[in-house]
Amino acid sequence: MKVEVWSDIACPFCYIGKRRFEAGLAKFAHKDEIEVVYRSFQLDPNADKEPALDAYGLVAKKYGISREQSIAMHENLVNQAAELGLAYNFEHAYPANSLDAHRLIHFAGRYGKRTEAAEQLFKAYFTDSKHVGRLETLIAIAEEIGLDPKEAEAVLRSDEFKAEVEAECREASQLGANGVPFYVINRKYAVAGAQPSEVFLDVLEKCWEEEKPLIMLDPSSTNSNTGQVCTDDGCGIGDPNAEKQQ
Repeated sequence: MKVEVWSDIACPFCYIGKRRFEAGLAKFAHKDEIEVVYRSFQLDPNADKEPALDAYGLVAKKYGISREQSIAMHENLVNQAAELGLAYNFEHAYPANSLDAHRLIHFAGRYGKRTEAAEQLFKAYFTDSKHVGRLETLIAIAEEIGLDPKEAEAVLRSDEFKAEVEAECREASQLGANGVPFYVINRKYAVAGAQPSEVFLDVLEKCWEEEKPLIMLDPSSTNSNTGQVCTDDGCGIGDPNAEKQQ
């Protein structure tokens, strides 16, 4: 089965959702047969690379609330993250444009490292207070997950993967996402938001039951004779053993 996860590395619920999904997946009996792909979504594609406001000020301006109210809202997120072992440091966060960070995830996907890139970008943004809009930060993250820093730099200095990021953002909207995180299982079921791990586990189990292949019974285990079948080569007519099998 395939699980596609649309997220933005600047979305606090996306990192929380990642941990909750992983907790649900860890309890799933067939977890080794699940392919997880992290896809791109930009909450604010028009955000500046060098933010004029900090995280508190940005949210206060966006929702028309006071800075004190914004700080209280962020504190609630800090507490939710802490329950999952995540340390959020909004006080020193850099809410920069995430386009290049998403391009790095796509570049990492060239080497099967999309998930690793997403994890390190979340950590860089929320825990380590690194500026994920800057080239040097992204190159360091690329090297940290085992990618060639020179190749990463060449990609990030170009427009490579920009079209792919934009295409995935459009695709999320076409699938019905109006926010992130957004999880799509086998392009059949969708889960919106950072749901509890039990919700993810239930959906995985439901999809598995619907998608699992038929189980072929061994006739010897049911005290049954070998059943006769027709194939492209014939129906066994004229087989001297056919009557004995009846």
